[in-house]
Amino acid sequence: MIAAMAEGKSLLVGGLESDDTHFMSESLKRLGVGVTHTSHCASRVGSQALSISGSAGKFAEESAQLFIGNSGTSVRFLTAMLGIHGGDYRLDGVPRMRQRPIGPLVDALNQLGANVTAESFGGCPPVRINNIRLTGGETEVGGSISSQYLSGLLMAAPLAESDVIIQVTGDLISKPYVTMTLAVMKSFGVEVDVDSEMKNFRFSKGSRYIGREYAIEPDASAASYFWAAAAICGGTAKVTGLHRNALQGDVEFVDCLEKMGCRVAEGEDWISITGPATQGADLDMGHISDTVQSLAAVALFVDGPTTVRNIAHNRVKETDRIGNLAIELRKLGARVDEFEDGLTIHPEKTQPAEIETYDDHRMAMSLSLVGLRQAGVIIKDPKCVSKTYPRFFQDMNQFLKQG
Repeated sequence: MIAAMAEGKSLLVGGLESDDTHFMSESLKRLGVGVTHTSHCASRVGSQALSISGSAGKFAEESAQLFIGNSGTSVRFLTAMLGIHGGDYRLDGVPRMRQRPIGPLVDALNQLGANVTAESFGGCPPVRINNIRLTGGETEVGGSISSQYLSGLLMAAPLAESDVIIQVTGDLISKPYVTMTLAVMKSFGVEVDVDSEMKNFRFSKGSRYIGREYAIEPDASAASYFWAAAAICGGTAKVTGLHRNALQGDVEFVDCLEKMGCRVAEGEDWISITGPATQGADLDMGHISDTVQSLAAVALFVDGPTTVRNIAHNRVKETDRIGNLAIELRKLGARVDEFEDGLTIHPEKTQPAEIETYDDHRMAMSLSLVGLRQAGVIIKDPKCVSKTYPRFFQDMNQFLKQG
């Protein structure tokens, strides 16, 4: 999206081949942005290079209907961008998307003078945008449901024609994702004046993105499945292309596994986990909540309970990743105590089970790992992994053969 708003062309190397990437790129094309796939250095299996002709902040299509599937990232980022850009747009997706809140972002845009409406009950998509380009101003956005509201506003703010001030109300969850957003923006030429607590963000008039070649890091959330496999089975999983100073906060997943008895090793361009995990732990995973399901699979095979806290926002993702995760873990034999912002997993003798995915890619990938130790685990609707990792089962099979 940043490349689409930039002046000049960009080459994004290492982009993930997935449904989410597809919905974003197709939406940009419908707005008149040139997006093409290129063979330049497809350096990783399941990755691609994308050539994007930037719009310099002015999209050719002032009216469009955009379908974004179940890509929460896409609908939030595009809503922010188009709400500030102005025009007549409507964004919709699959039925689950109509249960995923976007109200705080809509409110923040309307404070800036936009005319944005969330059409479903409870402030959920479809989203309708019908306003002229925003000049700028000051707005507030809540930080307790999703950091993507703030990230979307931050990325889109340079489209405004004067200064923009964004104030965060309440606690900001998933701060590493906001830090990552700011780092990518800086790489494309836009720096943000932000206070030490990440509560106040200021943009000066005239901020503009400049197109460039950009190498995208491997997906740290996807790496969690391989690290978790080592924690469950023993042996070592080494992921290259990631390191402790990576932009993605999800590399901290290895710290959770270390607290559960695994060994962590690292180099300039790799991190490895050696298992097995042996003990439960009490973990605050609020900043790395996309890895909770992977951690839950590991927790079934250790001694003692594992508690995960500060993840209330997981209830409004692709599925209720607390309540529905608890249901599936119980099928596998665990005793689970569920509470508002987390759960405690008491491992008992595992058993065969048919796992519902709830059309949630992470439910399918994470709980398939249980089948590495327990026969008879069946994942229903495995194709849902295409949302972020179409090659997951092939890559995991190849990884296990190497072991």
